[in-house]
Amino acid sequence: MDVIKGISQNNFVVVGRVGMDLYPAPGEAIETTNAYTADMGGSSANIAAGIVKLGGKSTLVTSVSDDAVGRFCLNKLAQYEVNATHVTTVGGGARNSTAFYESRVTDHQSVIYRNGAADFEMTLADVEAVDYSQYGALVTAGTVFAAEPSRTAAFRAFELARDAGLPIIFDVDYRPYSWPSADVAADVLSRAGALSDVIVGNDDEFGFMAGSKDKGLQKARDLANATAAIVVYKMGEHGAVTFANGDELQTGIYRVEALKPTGAGDSFMAGLLTSIADGHDLKTAVLRGSACAAIVVAKPGCAPAMPYPADLTQFLADHPGPTANNKE
Repeated sequence: MDVIKGISQNNFVVVGRVGMDLYPAPGEAIETTNAYTADMGGSSANIAAGIVKLGGKSTLVTSVSDDAVGRFCLNKLAQYEVNATHVTTVGGGARNSTAFYESRVTDHQSVIYRNGAADFEMTLADVEAVDYSQYGALVTAGTVFAAEPSRTAAFRAFELARDAGLPIIFDVDYRPYSWPSADVAADVLSRAGALSDVIVGNDDEFGFMAGSKDKGLQKARDLANATAAIVVYKMGEHGAVTFANGDELQTGIYRVEALKPTGAGDSFMAGLLTSIADGHDLKTAVLRGSACAAIVVAKPGCAPAMPYPADLTQFLADHPGPTANNKE
């Protein structure tokens, strides 16, 4: 399978949640604020929005609740020009995930409500209704696998995408609060990783899949040697190591005055994929993804903070080089 060729179509089917983000003004704490800004959230929806803002196309596959919050999410998807044809509405007690988080680094708090989440109600029928041949690649994040029936549906989407010749792009995105146990998470995320062509995760996530953090780098290397075409092992301030074609590419980060720690991973993925689609070599694409992550952590919100091409161009002009990768 030609992974780069699929990504180069710049037209992605993205499987996973959309939710509501609520955040107070920069510097304010959740427990003392009197006002919030509301916008779209959810890792998969954020990636989809970031792709569109950078010039690509994305279609989201998920479920939303049949209430005002679900309709808010649908309206936001339309605002960000994410195709919501395959977003279904579910009734009953299911509710959209909602995240409260602060725009501050010191004493930062994030509170995420995921009990009975509507996106976990995504079914086999939902993913089987998609014509995967219309897209270049499938993208998803690990939270889609945390509960049933979404887990089985997501693995079915992998099968259908593979049958249609699409590369599978997987952001590990391990969130312990969504899973019934760490053992289940390690097993399921490892299975998903073994089926993926591009895997992106941080050192904690690869370490989790490997059984301990000190084994995470080797886990990433092993996946690249065995099944995946591209594996990006992120190390926070130490940059990243990207494994592809038998090579190990080391890259640094762009330092900014961070306003918050959230949204970086989603923006990185959007920047990485659209940069590959735009014809950049892999190392440059990783660096552009890192620049997108830096842009987002320096602004309030997640989806609204993600850059347009002009924003990314200006940022790169103002930040002529990333820090060196200094991981031992």
